[in-house]
Amino acid sequence: MELRKHPLMIYRGAGNWPPVWTWMSGKKNTLRPSGEVGTLVDVAPSKIDPDGKCFLTIEHEGTSYVGCLLFDDGPFCQQISRLMQRHLRYPLEYIGGIDLRYGLDHRPSSGARPGPIANRTKRAPKRR
Repeated sequence: MELRKHPLMIYRGAGNWPPVWTWMSGKKNTLRPSGEVGTLVDVAPSKIDPDGKCFLTIEHEGTSYVGCLLFDDGPFCQQISRLMQRHLRYPLEYIGGIDLRYGLDHRPSSGARPGPIANRTKRAPKRR
């Protein structure tokens, strides 16, 4: 089961993936991105609610955005945070496809692992 479809990727009955993205730095866009866009550059558990909330920072088209994942299940939130820490510099679309059926270390169901994007100026592939 892909991360994006996992039944514990919820908060108060609503899916939490992908988060809503809010501008942080870089060129100011009037349209905020939505969906599995950009490359993951940081994962930070909440200092106030580390069992139910983590913040993701992405880079997309030369701009940084932050999103918050809220969870009903605190231990699952911590596991997802650790999983994402191991996937810094990976496209969000890849991370959403990670297969969680056999544990949080499993490969994505969508195919080969692409490897991290080494240069911050490179863009994630565009969705079709």
